[in-house]
Amino acid sequence: MRATVFPSPVEGTVQAPPSKSLAHRAIVCASLARGRSVVRNLAYSQDVLATIQGMRDLGAKIEIHDTWAEIEGVSDLARFPGGTVDCNESGSTLRFLIPLFAQCGSPVTFTGRNRLLQRPQKVYEELFHQRDLPYCHREEGITIQGPLQAGEFVLEGNISSQFISGLLFLLPLLKGDSVIRIRPPYESRSYVDLTLQALEAFGVQAWYEDAYALKVPGNQQYQGCEYTVEGDYSQAAFFAVAGALFGDVTCLGLTKGTRQGDGAILPILKRFGAAVEPVQGGYRVRRSPLIGGEIDLADCPDLGPILTVLGAFAQGETHIGHAGRLRFKESDRAQAMEQELGSLGVCIRGTQEDLFLRGQPVYEGGVTLDGHRDHRIVMSLAVAALGCQRPVTILGAQAIEKSYPAFFTDFARIGGKVVLADD
Repeated sequence: MRATVFPSPVEGTVQAPPSKSLAHRAIVCASLARGRSVVRNLAYSQDVLATIQGMRDLGAKIEIHDTWAEIEGVSDLARFPGGTVDCNESGSTLRFLIPLFAQCGSPVTFTGRNRLLQRPQKVYEELFHQRDLPYCHREEGITIQGPLQAGEFVLEGNISSQFISGLLFLLPLLKGDSVIRIRPPYESRSYVDLTLQALEAFGVQAWYEDAYALKVPGNQQYQGCEYTVEGDYSQAAFFAVAGALFGDVTCLGLTKGTRQGDGAILPILKRFGAAVEPVQGGYRVRRSPLIGGEIDLADCPDLGPILTVLGAFAQGETHIGHAGRLRFKESDRAQAMEQELGSLGVCIRGTQEDLFLRGQPVYEGGVTLDGHRDHRIVMSLAVAALGCQRPVTILGAQAIEKSYPAFFTDFARIGGKVVLADD
């Protein structure tokens, strides 16, 4: 699918979609819980559906409804007979499920699409090999066999917090206590906080002994509950930036005081000079003269692509640090944004760990851009196209199905003019 976006101001209200990060976590916890759980405010993106299917494979009974799911948890992780688990393109699904499926004691192969199996997976490989457990990463899949035992686990803190979260889901169920020690630098800590929040909601305890050590008591049991997923700051960020650059947008469905690291979008916009006003149920962001500045992605890497758009239109220099994390996502997001914004005429330069931009108020447009099979690249380029003088076409726009299938519907709701067609 290609999306042709026409220059236009934006104004209106959009409801933030449910947080994909919290949806993954709630589905996993509910699928491990004793009794019945109801998870509300769900949107069934491809990633969320991959986690639902994975937990069904493990033995959970999951009935999905329009915006909620009813879940009966797994009675025994060891009952899975082994086989293949398809994670589609979802890194969260893959890394959350590997420790759980290891407990079945039989070989399990995880498959995926696009760049999923090319993304960093060495953390689990080292962990399994240290325990003399099979772990084989081939082009066609990752095959593992457990079981894992309680104890001390040492993980790198600057590759992906999803490995830490994956262990946090399993370790409370094991006999004996465990400690996860994290080698600094420790990035994306906020995502681990989301996991701890979800564990607590389902009756499981884990906590920091110090800044780099998580204590996880064993012999615990998840308890079924009713859980409502928060709105997603990482998806609302596209509309917040659109409002700051090109109009007046209100984003609703956002929890104030959230633990989502991508809530950083609001203070970043304020620092750049945007008018950000809290309203009931969310925030209003209005266009103001913006001045570029410093941005650190260490705890909010998913904001990287849309923040390059912010820097492209803000006056002066913008420096985005810790951008190296962007190179191991669904695409090399640093390179993708450098290439596509460069095609628009943006002055952007990247190194391995940094991005540097010099902004200007408007670009000519009239070009065709590549979405790089990456949902966040497509959505970011759509926002950038609003500020061009001529229409911009984005190829591979169907990538939004991975996380936000309704993006272009919501984009049109605030006045974004877009025409969708088959590639």
